[in-house]
Amino acid sequence: MNVVLMVVIGAILEIAVWIGVAQFISGWYVFFWFILAAVIGFKLLRSSTATIMPQLQQMQMTGQLSADKTVTQKIALAIAGILLIIPGLISDVIAVLILLPPVQKMVVAALMSALAKRQQAMMGKMMGGMGMGGANFGGQNPFEDLMRQMQGQQTSANDSDIIEGEAREVKPNHKKIELKDVKKN
Repeated sequence: MNVVLMVVIGAILEIAVWIGVAQFISGWYVFFWFILAAVIGFKLLRSSTATIMPQLQQMQMTGQLSADKTVTQKIALAIAGILLIIPGLISDVIAVLILLPPVQKMVVAALMSALAKRQQAMMGKMMGGMGMGGANFGGQNPFEDLMRQMQGQQTSANDSDIIEGEAREVKPNHKKIELKDVKKN
């Protein structure tokens, strides 16, 4: 709900800034700026994803993202590219701020922190709080039924109620109906 509200307020602010700037300078200049910013944003996004994608694939496999300086810089460039693609002057100003090195470090640190929290929450949810130090999520363990079944199978294998036997072939004792050939004269 908060995210939706922030997006709506952001869109309203962007439109208000568009109208305000178009009053002072020509609306065509604002329009051409949006096109130029989108082209620059696409180029930034394209150049940064070539470096980021192998790292993200590695993160999927190992669960850890390497904190190389080039990778963190490319992540910040990708975020700036996305913000430049969005038509609006406020998002463009934020994108230009993200291109500054001190702001890049803050953005990447916040992003890495958010990714670590999300990964921890996902692992806690997957393990259901079993020894992971995570929350138990309301006492619901997704593997609880499976563990009960496995424990039930282990106890039944050790019970003394097991009946052993030997298989033998049984020959059926069927009466066969014999057909008599009756010749017609």
